[in-house]
Amino acid sequence: MSAMPRRIIKETQRLLAERVQGISAMPDEANARYFHVIILGPKDSPFEGGSFKLELFLPEEYPMAAPKVRFMTKIYHPNIDKLGRICLDILKDKWSPALQIRTVLLSIQALLSAPNPDDPLANDVAEQWKSNEAIAIETAKKWTRLYASEYSSGSCLNDRRAK
Repeated sequence: MSAMPRRIIKETQRLLAERVQGISAMPDEANARYFHVIILGPKDSPFEGGSFKLELFLPEEYPMAAPKVRFMTKIYHPNIDKLGRICLDILKDKWSPALQIRTVLLSIQALLSAPNPDDPLANDVAEQWKSNEAIAIETAKKWTRLYASEYSSGSCLNDRRAK
Protein backbone atom coordinates (compact mmCIF):
# COMPACT_ATOMS: atom_id res chain seq x y z
CA MET A 1 0.00 0.00 0.00
CA SER A 2 3.04 2.29 0.19
CA ALA A 3 2.82 3.14 -3.54
CA MET A 4 -0.73 4.35 -3.00
CA PRO A 5 -1.44 8.06 -2.78
CA ARG A 6 -1.59 9.22 0.83
CA ARG A 7 -5.23 10.25 0.51
CA ILE A 8 -6.32 6.72 -0.44
CA ILE A 9 -4.32 5.24 2.44
CA LYS A 10 -5.91 7.69 4.91
CA GLU A 11 -9.45 7.11 3.59
CA THR A 12 -8.97 3.34 3.73
CA GLN A 13 -7.66 3.52 7.29
CA ARG A 14 -10.62 5.67 8.33
CA LEU A 15 -13.12 3.31 6.65
CA LEU A 16 -11.65 0.38 8.56
CA ALA A 17 -11.30 2.21 11.90
CA GLU A 18 -14.56 4.18 11.93
CA ARG A 19 -17.24 1.80 10.74
CA VAL A 20 -20.44 3.21 9.27
CA GLN A 21 -23.59 1.41 10.40
CA GLY A 22 -24.90 -0.85 7.63
CA ILE A 23 -21.83 -0.40 5.41
CA SER A 24 -18.68 -2.50 5.11
CA ALA A 25 -15.87 -1.63 2.68
CA MET A 26 -12.74 -3.76 2.54
CA PRO A 27 -9.85 -3.13 0.17
CA ASP A 28 -8.91 -6.05 -2.04
CA GLU A 29 -5.70 -7.81 -0.99
CA ALA A 30 -4.28 -7.65 -4.51
CA ASN A 31 -5.42 -4.11 -5.42
CA ALA A 32 -5.86 -1.38 -2.79
CA ARG A 33 -7.84 0.73 -5.28
CA TYR A 34 -10.55 -1.95 -5.44
CA PHE A 35 -13.01 -2.35 -2.57
CA HIS A 36 -15.45 -5.11 -1.72
CA VAL A 37 -18.51 -3.34 -0.32
CA ILE A 38 -21.59 -4.61 1.51
CA ILE A 39 -24.51 -2.27 2.12
CA LEU A 40 -27.38 -3.49 4.27
CA GLY A 41 -30.84 -2.49 3.12
CA PRO A 42 -31.99 0.45 5.25
CA LYS A 43 -34.72 -0.04 7.84
CA ASP A 44 -38.24 0.80 6.63
CA SER A 45 -37.20 0.58 2.97
CA PRO A 46 -38.19 -2.10 0.43
CA PHE A 47 -34.57 -3.30 0.72
CA GLU A 48 -34.65 -3.87 4.50
CA GLY A 49 -33.19 -7.26 5.40
CA GLY A 50 -31.05 -7.36 2.27
CA SER A 51 -27.28 -7.53 2.09
CA PHE A 52 -26.12 -5.97 -1.18
CA LYS A 53 -22.66 -6.56 -2.63
CA LEU A 54 -21.06 -3.72 -4.53
CA GLU A 55 -17.67 -3.11 -6.06
CA LEU A 56 -15.93 0.24 -5.81
CA PHE A 57 -12.86 1.15 -7.81
CA LEU A 58 -10.73 4.28 -7.45
CA PRO A 59 -9.41 5.34 -10.86
CA GLU A 60 -5.86 6.71 -11.26
CA GLU A 61 -7.33 10.24 -11.39
CA TYR A 62 -9.02 9.90 -7.96
CA PRO A 63 -9.83 12.22 -6.16
CA MET A 64 -10.13 14.45 -9.24
CA ALA A 65 -12.43 11.80 -10.77
CA ALA A 66 -15.28 9.99 -9.03
CA PRO A 67 -14.96 6.36 -7.91
CA LYS A 68 -16.53 3.73 -10.15
CA VAL A 69 -19.22 1.88 -8.19
CA ARG A 70 -21.71 -0.80 -9.16
CA PHE A 71 -24.06 -3.26 -7.53
CA MET A 72 -23.07 -6.89 -7.91
CA THR A 73 -26.30 -8.04 -6.24
CA LYS A 74 -29.39 -7.88 -8.41
CA ILE A 75 -31.74 -5.12 -7.20
CA TYR A 76 -35.11 -3.70 -8.30
CA HIS A 77 -34.51 0.05 -8.08
CA PRO A 78 -35.28 2.86 -10.55
CA ASN A 79 -31.80 4.38 -10.18
CA ILE A 80 -29.84 1.13 -10.62
CA ASP A 81 -29.84 -0.76 -13.92
CA LYS A 82 -29.54 -4.47 -14.74
CA LEU A 83 -25.74 -4.16 -14.92
CA GLY A 84 -25.62 -2.65 -11.43
CA ARG A 85 -24.71 0.83 -12.63
CA ILE A 86 -25.94 3.61 -10.34
CA CYS A 87 -27.55 6.90 -11.32
CA LEU A 88 -26.29 9.21 -8.59
CA ASP A 89 -25.27 12.82 -9.22
CA ILE A 90 -22.11 12.66 -7.08
CA LEU A 91 -20.83 9.78 -9.20
CA LYS A 92 -21.29 11.90 -12.32
CA ASP A 93 -21.48 15.69 -12.77
CA LYS A 94 -21.72 16.62 -9.08
CA TRP A 95 -18.47 14.87 -8.10
CA SER A 96 -16.04 16.98 -6.09
CA PRO A 97 -12.56 16.08 -4.82
CA ALA A 98 -13.84 17.17 -1.39
CA LEU A 99 -16.02 14.04 -1.33
CA GLN A 100 -14.69 10.72 -0.09
CA ILE A 101 -15.38 7.00 -0.42
CA ARG A 102 -17.38 7.20 2.83
CA THR A 103 -19.60 9.99 1.39
CA VAL A 104 -20.26 7.97 -1.75
CA LEU A 105 -21.28 4.87 0.22
CA LEU A 106 -23.54 6.89 2.54
CA SER A 107 -25.19 8.47 -0.52
CA ILE A 108 -25.82 5.04 -2.06
CA GLN A 109 -27.29 3.85 1.24
CA ALA A 110 -29.56 6.94 1.25
CA LEU A 111 -30.59 6.18 -2.35
CA LEU A 112 -31.86 2.81 -1.15
CA SER A 113 -34.05 4.64 1.38
CA ALA A 114 -35.36 7.11 -1.19
CA PRO A 115 -35.55 5.82 -4.78
CA ASN A 116 -35.96 8.62 -7.33
CA PRO A 117 -38.07 7.46 -10.30
CA ASP A 118 -37.90 10.98 -11.80
CA ASP A 119 -34.16 10.53 -12.56
CA PRO A 120 -34.10 6.86 -13.60
CA LEU A 121 -31.45 4.58 -14.97
CA ALA A 122 -33.86 1.63 -15.22
CA ASN A 123 -36.78 3.17 -17.12
CA ASP A 124 -39.05 0.13 -16.80
CA VAL A 125 -38.62 0.08 -13.02
CA ALA A 126 -39.16 3.85 -12.82
CA GLU A 127 -42.39 3.58 -14.84
CA GLN A 128 -43.63 0.86 -12.48
CA TRP A 129 -42.64 3.01 -9.48
CA LYS A 130 -44.61 5.97 -10.91
CA SER A 131 -47.68 4.10 -12.14
CA ASN A 132 -48.13 1.72 -9.19
CA GLU A 133 -45.72 2.34 -6.34
CA ALA A 134 -47.24 -0.43 -4.18
CA ILE A 135 -46.47 -3.10 -6.80
CA ALA A 136 -42.97 -1.66 -7.37
CA ILE A 137 -42.26 -1.79 -3.63
CA GLU A 138 -43.55 -5.38 -3.41
CA THR A 139 -41.32 -6.34 -6.36
CA ALA A 140 -38.32 -4.65 -4.69
CA LYS A 141 -39.05 -6.59 -1.46
CA LYS A 142 -39.38 -9.84 -3.41
CA TRP A 143 -36.06 -9.26 -5.26
CA THR A 144 -34.41 -8.40 -1.94
CA ARG A 145 -35.58 -11.74 -0.50
CA LEU A 146 -34.55 -13.63 -3.67
CA TYR A 147 -31.18 -12.04 -4.39
CA ALA A 148 -29.97 -10.19 -1.28
CA SER A 149 -30.95 -12.35 1.66
CA GLU A 150 -28.49 -14.51 3.61
CA TYR A 151 -29.98 -17.57 1.88
CA SER A 152 -29.68 -16.28 -1.67
CA SER A 153 -26.08 -17.27 -2.37
CA GLY A 154 -23.46 -19.87 -1.76
CA SER A 155 -23.81 -22.89 0.45
CA CYS A 156 -26.87 -21.65 2.34
CA LEU A 157 -28.93 -21.91 -0.85
CA ASN A 158 -27.50 -25.32 -1.65
CA ASP A 159 -28.22 -26.50 1.91
CA ARG A 160 -31.81 -25.32 1.62
CA ARG A 161 -32.31 -27.11 -1.73
CA ALA A 162 -30.87 -30.32 -0.31
CA LYS A 163 -33.60 -30.56 2.34
